[in-house]
Amino acid sequence: MQHLKKRTYRQCSNCILDTNDDAGIEFDENGKCSHCYYYDEQYKLLVPGAEAAQQLLQRKIAQIKQAGKGKKYDCIIGISGGVDSSYVAYLAHQFQLRPLCVHFDNGWDSELAVKNIENLVTAFKFDLYSYVIDWEEFKDLQLAYLKASVVDIEVLTDHAIYGVMFQIAKENRIQFVLAGHNVVTEGILPYHWTYNKKDYVNIREIHKKYGVKTLRSFPFLDRKMKQFIKKSGIEFINYLNWVSYNIEDVKQLLQREIAWKDYGIKHNESIWTRFYQGYILPVKFNIDKRKAHFSSLICSGQMTKEEALAKLQQPVYQPSQLTQEMDFVLKKLSLSKEEFDEIMKRPIQSHLDFGREGSVFHSYPVLKPFRPLWERFKKITGIRKA
Repeated sequence: MQHLKKRTYRQCSNCILDTNDDAGIEFDENGKCSHCYYYDEQYKLLVPGAEAAQQLLQRKIAQIKQAGKGKKYDCIIGISGGVDSSYVAYLAHQFQLRPLCVHFDNGWDSELAVKNIENLVTAFKFDLYSYVIDWEEFKDLQLAYLKASVVDIEVLTDHAIYGVMFQIAKENRIQFVLAGHNVVTEGILPYHWTYNKKDYVNIREIHKKYGVKTLRSFPFLDRKMKQFIKKSGIEFINYLNWVSYNIEDVKQLLQREIAWKDYGIKHNESIWTRFYQGYILPVKFNIDKRKAHFSSLICSGQMTKEEALAKLQQPVYQPSQLTQEMDFVLKKLSLSKEEFDEIMKRPIQSHLDFGREGSVFHSYPVLKPFRPLWERFKKITGIRKA
């Protein structure tokens, strides 16, 4: 990317991200932003041409089947009920694979998600394993993250999903995990809207400061598990990057084949994710994740900028729906409205304000007594990185 210039305020000429979404966003002489350039780079790197993609897909499917000979399952698929994971499962059925479908139940599934999963495994005759996390522990973690006022509360679910997938793969000697991440619908996401999903130290540190319960069963991707992953050769495969993936066409296909129902907005199969993305992020952090999702679709030619801007005018919640959902969420988290409002008003903190994997204090425990001095220095100077 060349000839980029910072602007005081500007919206990308191609997608719908602007300087309100990312203060560090940059533009070329034609107004195209750095996020669109990053999308282009990811597309070139991860999405091969049609012929190369077909060859790669055929080789990988053959490899999965060969590795699975003599075993009950040849791969694992994480199933949420959403469009991405459902299409991964649909293709696995078309490729005549023998997956074990794994659903991570964190207590926030919508009825629609449960029904979609049920329809999918029934239609394809796949085995389903539902991992139900200890709710009291998970609730305590979510409350700790809310109180910490860090941006990426979804780290908890994503981290646990990775941990569960690898644990099940280890127990069943399965070498391949089929995942739904793809460039054409997820290629754009400002980095400061999220945090490293695999940083178990950051989770422990945030919980240590704001949590109450002892964590006995949370599936941490700790150093021991990461060493196993490195040695085991277990491979995550994102083959949605190797097939034609038009999300509206896929939704219609799934509706015909398995009576799949649409949630309307990406990741709304989870009640918590819907509330987090639809209320907490925009109200507290001034983040509307739809802008990233729509921008990805613009870059992949599946949505026009005008269509995206029109969709942004539609609220995630109608007022009555928001009231109902907030009541449900607060009751489930054992929070009063007053307590929640107080949490929402707390100053935002960075994940980097807490210990993290790879930091000097994590790598060299002998230096931990000096950490309070370092934190004070960072606060005075405004430095974030350490």
